[in-house]
Amino acid sequence: MVRTQPVRPPRRQARLRALDGLRLVAALMVAAYHYGGRDGEVAEAWGSSPREQFPTLHSFFAYGCLGVQVFFVISGFVICMSGWGRPLRSFFASRAARLLPAYWVAVVLVTAVFALPVVAYQAVSPSDALVNLTMLQMPLGADRVLGVCWTLWAEIRFYALFALCVVLPGANRRRVVMFCACWTLGAALAQAAHEPLLDLVLMPEYAPFFIGGIGLYLVHRDHRDVYAWGIVAVSWLIGQHYAVSALWHAPDAGGFSYRSSLGIVLVVTAGFVAVAAIALGRLDWANWRWLTVAGALTYPFYLVHEHLGWVVIHELHQRLGLPSAAVFVLTAGSMLGLAWLLYRFVEKPLTPLLRSALSRPLPDARH
Repeated sequence: MVRTQPVRPPRRQARLRALDGLRLVAALMVAAYHYGGRDGEVAEAWGSSPREQFPTLHSFFAYGCLGVQVFFVISGFVICMSGWGRPLRSFFASRAARLLPAYWVAVVLVTAVFALPVVAYQAVSPSDALVNLTMLQMPLGADRVLGVCWTLWAEIRFYALFALCVVLPGANRRRVVMFCACWTLGAALAQAAHEPLLDLVLMPEYAPFFIGGIGLYLVHRDHRDVYAWGIVAVSWLIGQHYAVSALWHAPDAGGFSYRSSLGIVLVVTAGFVAVAAIALGRLDWANWRWLTVAGALTYPFYLVHEHLGWVVIHELHQRLGLPSAAVFVLTAGSMLGLAWLLYRFVEKPLTPLLRSALSRPLPDARH
C-alpha cells in the first residue's frame, strides 16, 4: 500500500511591515488628490475650487492620483506572495474575506449618509446600491456608491487572471515568469488591436503595474534573478508611458492641475523603487508594530475617505468656518478613525469567519 505524503501548508513568511507603511502612504496620496488635487464634487464641499483653498499645495496634491498605480504595484507583490503554494479554494477564500466585509459596510454607510436630507450629494438609486454589493457595478453599468470602486474592479480582474494562470495549475518560478511575459505581450497586442473585450480582460493601462509587482516579488525570492529584474524594468518602462498618457495634459488656463510628464515619471519611479527596496530587504529596519496597524487601516480608509470626506469637509469648512489646513487634517484624521472602527468591529470579527466558511470543502453529493 502506497502512503501519500500529507500536503504541507505554505510556510508563513515574515511580515514586511514596511509594505504596510507604503500602503498607507499610497492611500494618503489618493486622499490628498480627492481633497485638494481636483475639482468637481470636492469643490462643492469647500465652497470653491481647492486651487483657492491650497494655492501652493494643490499642484502637489494633483499627483496624489498616482497612489493608485503604487497600490497596483504593491498588489502584484502581495498577491504573488499570498498565492504561492496555495490551493485555489484557499486563495479565493483569502481574497474574498479580505475585500468583502469592509466593502459591504462601506457601501451601506455611504448610501445611508448620502440619503440624509442635510447632505447635498445625491444618493444612487436603491437598485444600483444593491448591485454595488456584488462589486460588479462597473461592468453592469450601475451607478457607483464608492468612487474608488473602479480600482477594485481592476483588482478583481487581476485576481482572476492570476488565479486561473498561476494558482490553479500551481505557482512556481517558471510559470510566474511565463505569466508575466504572456500578459505583457498580450496587453500590448490588446492596445494595438483596439478590441474592447481584450482591453477589458488584459487591462493594458494597469497591467504593467501589477506585473511589475509580481516581478519584484520574484526579486524578493532571489535578488539575482535576471528574468525578474527584466520583468520589473519592462513593466516600469511601459507603466510610466501609460501613466503619462493618461494623466498629463497640455497647460490650459481653464484647467485645474498641470502635472508635468517628468513629475508623473518621478512618482511612478518612486513607487517602483520603494517596493524594490522592500523586496531587497533595504527597509527591514522599519519593523515597528504600528505599521501593521497602519496597513490594516489602509483598505477601510481607502473605501470611505472620498465621499464621506466631502461631507466632513463641508461641515467643518462651510458650516463651522474652520481654516482649510485644519479641515484637511481633521478630515483625514476622522476618516482614519472611521477606518479603525471598521477594522476593529467589522474586519477583525468577520474576515476570519468568512475565510473559514469559504475554505470549508464542499459536501460530497454522494453522501
